[in-house]
Amino acid sequence: MFARKVAVLLKPDSLPAFTNLMECEILPWLRRQEGFLDLITLAVTDSREVATITFWDHQANAEACITSSYPEVEEILGRLLDAGPYVKTFDVVSSTLQRATLGQQPEPERLLEIGPAPLGYRSATRASEDGSSGSCR
Repeated sequence: MFARKVAVLLKPDSLPAFTNLMECEILPWLRRQEGFLDLITLAVTDSREVATITFWDHQANAEACITSSYPEVEEILGRLLDAGPYVKTFDVVSSTLQRATLGQQPEPERLLEIGPAPLGYRSATRASEDGSSGSCR
């Protein structure tokens, strides 16, 4: 398994727009790419710094996707960024995602209930659970 981390600095107050674009445009596009496994979006509390980590079955599939379409992704997100992205790649040496991908059950664990999302943002998934707005438009 292969991972690609992209860190960016957002323009002020653009986290909700960034998250919406990731959920509504970028993630559906990624799901159509060969070898794509998962996406995690991270935001630093009280900061404009965000990072995304994409997981791929093989490095070649990640590189093919990046080579063919990454400029389009940068264009879509570019209006929200204060600076160009910082990109780093990794070989995944251990993860529960990898075990699940290989057909094994992840180790059982007790999950804590997730509280309200920071900065007043409600993800499309969470919003749909409680009936509020926040879904892709």
